[in-house]
Amino acid sequence: MSPTIIDKPKTKIDRKVLKALQAYASTEGQVIIHGFVKTQHEDMFIRIWPTTFLFDQHSSHQSELVHYEKISGFPTWTLVPAHSEFVFTLIFSALPKSCIIFDLVELIPQSNGFQVKNILRNDTDVYYLDFNG
Repeated sequence: MSPTIIDKPKTKIDRKVLKALQAYASTEGQVIIHGFVKTQHEDMFIRIWPTTFLFDQHSSHQSELVHYEKISGFPTWTLVPAHSEFVFTLIFSALPKSCIIFDLVELIPQSNGFQVKNILRNDTDVYYLDFNG
């Protein structure tokens, strides 16, 4: 039998921690995409172009890529070794409040750009996308 908690525990957060968390407030309104790539039998090379956007399907709005982590930007490549999984993060400017579905499209002058269509908007604007197709 598990113990029952009668009184709610009190939580106290250190002032230094609260101050550090205030830095994250500036990310409000941004869209965060955590991308996953899984390789099979061969190494893969990936990169992100600055011409990667989120397109609201019901307006002409485009959210711009403002920051990326753990992936190289064009023209540099990131190696994803064979038989491995790779995770990276893309941060975009805010989508309009009216947006309910959007597409992520990397507009590049060659084939095989990142593209995920029909992403259903959520309350957190944090998404986990599989870029293996």
